[in-house]
Amino acid sequence: MLHTLPKLIYTSQLSSLLRARALILTNKLYNVKQSLMATIPKQRVSVIGGGGNVGASTAFALIAKGVPAEVLVVDVVDKAAEGQALDISDASFMMPGTCRKGSFKEAGQSDVIIITAGARQQPGEPRSNLIDRNYKIIKSIMDSLQPIKSSAKILMVSNPVDVLTDIAQKTSGLPRKQVIGSGTYLDSGRLRNVLSEITGVSPTSIHAYMLGEHGDNQFTGWSSARIGGRPLLEHPKMKNVNLNEIYEKIQRKAYVIIDAKGSTYYGIGICAATLAEALLNNTSQVFPVVNYVENFGCYMSWPAAIGCDGVEQSFDVKLNKEEDKKLQTAIAAIKDACSKYD
Repeated sequence: MLHTLPKLIYTSQLSSLLRARALILTNKLYNVKQSLMATIPKQRVSVIGGGGNVGASTAFALIAKGVPAEVLVVDVVDKAAEGQALDISDASFMMPGTCRKGSFKEAGQSDVIIITAGARQQPGEPRSNLIDRNYKIIKSIMDSLQPIKSSAKILMVSNPVDVLTDIAQKTSGLPRKQVIGSGTYLDSGRLRNVLSEITGVSPTSIHAYMLGEHGDNQFTGWSSARIGGRPLLEHPKMKNVNLNEIYEKIQRKAYVIIDAKGSTYYGIGICAATLAEALLNNTSQVFPVVNYVENFGCYMSWPAAIGCDGVEQSFDVKLNKEEDKKLQTAIAAIKDACSKYD
């Protein structure tokens, strides 16, 4: 037993030496990473309406995701913007991004401008009246942002997002491809989560979209949905599944959350931050976002590849007759609403 003791001591010493060297190497790699990050010029993302729940959640998500950008929290309520920015900045000390309160003029010179400000629909208020009120807010914001950086991208989050994205493009003067909306991205995420529970497949491996007008006239593109390269509806666990029940569950989700806690903001916050990240990092990922679809002649939620120039390309989606009818209804509703603000 005694003759094995030196070997045990040597092994222990060697293990300690290796751990120490590994720690030194880790620290060196961390320092190299930090040095490299410091050489990358920080891009700027401004969140208009950042004093509110949706805006603050978006700004926090940008920091938490490790996006190497300067995040400006901008709001007409200056104290709210300052409070949110100070709170979020406390979460940035381990991240490459920074956060501070900003002005509307600074926001106008940002690489990505996220708009979360807008009036909420009151109980019983006609949708047309809500659009009128938000038109005035969006126009005021665009006036405050001037001059807007020519290469800036605007991401509209406020509702009704399809119409407000169109208004933002007209009042900003930016090209259509540089102005998009969050659209049905969150709704599509909710859809994938439900389908994941049914099929046992990761939501990221399920390709299915909510399409059309975000809200009452959105629909599920069941005929184009895929899983593992096969039609989703051919999956064994999708047999005898009530598709209308899934659709209604997606449509009701926001109302359930609002009834329980007053508003929704975490889901849309991470969606908005992910879209901003795609715009900054030129990822060319495909998202169901509000973008101007030439074939339809209007803005609507439709799959598009997003990069540093905004919308890189929009895609044709195969629909069956029933889905195409719903698409035409959505197009007509969006065009009718937008025509009042030409």
